[in-house]
Amino acid sequence: MRILTALTYYRPHYSGLTIYTERLARALAARGHQVTVMTSQFDPTLPREAVEDGVGVLRLPVLMRLSKGVIMPSMPLRAWQHIRNADVVHLHLPQLDAAPFAVLARLLGVPVVLTYHCDLLLPSGLVHGLANLASNLANHISAGFANAIVTNTMDYAEQSKFLSRYPAKVRAIPPPVTLPAISQADIEAFRARYAIKPGERVIGMVGRLAAEKGVEYLVQAMPRVLERFSDARVIHVGQYQNVMGEERYAQKLAPLIESLGEHWKFLGVIPDEELAAFFHVCDVLAAPSTNSTESFGMVQVEAMTCGTPAVASDLPGLRVAVKKTGMGEIFPLADTDGLAQAIIAVLSSPDRYQGDVAAITRRYAPDTIASEYEALFNELLHG
Repeated sequence: MRILTALTYYRPHYSGLTIYTERLARALAARGHQVTVMTSQFDPTLPREAVEDGVGVLRLPVLMRLSKGVIMPSMPLRAWQHIRNADVVHLHLPQLDAAPFAVLARLLGVPVVLTYHCDLLLPSGLVHGLANLASNLANHISAGFANAIVTNTMDYAEQSKFLSRYPAKVRAIPPPVTLPAISQADIEAFRARYAIKPGERVIGMVGRLAAEKGVEYLVQAMPRVLERFSDARVIHVGQYQNVMGEERYAQKLAPLIESLGEHWKFLGVIPDEELAAFFHVCDVLAAPSTNSTESFGMVQVEAMTCGTPAVASDLPGLRVAVKKTGMGEIFPLADTDGLAQAIIAVLSSPDRYQGDVAAITRRYAPDTIASEYEALFNELLHG
C-alpha cells in the first residue's frame, strides 16, 4: 500500500505529535507499505529528500511562519503530484495545510484519514488569533472531506467540540508507544550520571515547561508531599529554557522552583535510551496537564511499560491510561491538594499500582497500532 502522510513538523522536531507520527510511519514501513512523509523544512539544514528508517521524507521549503504554522508555497503542486500516486492520504491535525490535501485527495478519488491529536489553543494576540481561526477552518474543511477521523480515545472524542460534530467518522486507535530495551547497568549508570541517591522517592515529569502542562500544580504540591516523604524529589525531563511563548510562565515559576532546592531537578531533553532508564528510576510519574491540548499523555504509558505508575489530571483522554490499567491515581483538574494526595497514595502503597506490564506493552506496541491503521486503510480501499 502507498501511504502519503502529511504534517507540519516531523522529526527531528520534538513533540508528542512528531513522535507519534514517526513511530507509526516506521511500523507501517516495517509491515511492507511504502510510506512517504510530506512535511516542512523547518530547519534549512535538513535534507529536502531522504529515506529515514525505511520511510521516505519529503521536506518542503518554508517561506514564512504564522504563529506555530508555516507557509510552504510549493505545497499544493507537490501534494497534487504525490497524491496521484498514493492509495491513502493520512493527515495529522492540527495542521494548516490539511485542508488542501484533503480536497485534492477527494478530487482524485483517494481516501483520506485524519488523525486528530488535540485541540489547538494559542495565546491571545492578533497573530495567534488569526492563526487559530485559520487552523480551525482548515480542520473543519479537512474533516468534511475525510473518510475517517482517528482519535486516541472515545473519552476525548465525546468531550471535544470539534470531534463531536463528526461522530459517524470517528474511530478510536490508541497511540504507538515504545522505548529502547535497556539493562540494569544502564539504569545504574543513569542514577550515577544524575546523582540520584539510593532510596530517594523520585517523582518524574516529562514535558515542556509550559502552562498547559500544569507544572505549577506539581511545584505547589511538593511541600505537602515533602511533609510525608522528606526524601522525595522531582526530576523534570523536557525543554525548560527558552520555550517559545512561555517566558513569562517560566519567570513566574522560577522562585517557587528555586525554593524547593535539591527537591527539583531539570534534565532538559535527553536521548531515548536515557528516557527509558529515567522511567525505571521513577517511583511515580506526574501528568498534571490542564486543558484539551493534552489528549492522551503517551508518557504515562511509556512509564507503565517500565513498571512505573502515574498520577493524572481528570481530563478527557488523559485519564484513560490510568483507568484502563489501574496503574495510578486520577486527581481533580488543577487541584494542588488532590495531586499531592495522589502522589502520596502511590508512594505509600506502590504494590497496589502494579499492572500487567507485558500486556500494556503489547497493546500499545507500534506494530499493534500500525495493524489497526492498516485495517482501517483496507476498509476504505475495499469496503
